[in-house]
Amino acid sequence: MTHEDILYVQHSWLKVLPRKEAVAALFYRKLFQLDPGLRALFSDDMEQQGAKLTQMISAAVRALDRLDMLLPVVRELGSRHAGYGVRAEHYGPVGTALLWTLEQALREQFTPEVKQAWIKTYGVLSQTMRESALSPAAA
Repeated sequence: MTHEDILYVQHSWLKVLPRKEAVAALFYRKLFQLDPGLRALFSDDMEQQGAKLTQMISAAVRALDRLDMLLPVVRELGSRHAGYGVRAEHYGPVGTALLWTLEQALREQFTPEVKQAWIKTYGVLSQTMRESALSPAAA
């Protein structure tokens, strides 16, 4: 992830935030369409879940230029998610749903450069989460 990638992600996320509730609902609708079995991992309060999602993404996006501080938090998040039943194969549909949702929210502002920056960012964060879920401490 380059400095430019970080800026693309941070600037594009700022454009999404004013519609964060609708964007979160769109994300979960797409996620459950891609993998209906994932619905069982979530509580019935999807509004609260959407708020948690956008808070988590916001915090991660703000800290992208401080990976030394961000990655330990992401590792902990990965371990917690493993405890909720999240498995490695779930990260693919989540990434697909995230990119699709960003494309819907940003429309023409979801340029190839912005998309690539989000792909790189999700790759780093999801890989960190998957690795922490596999560590003995997560078991």
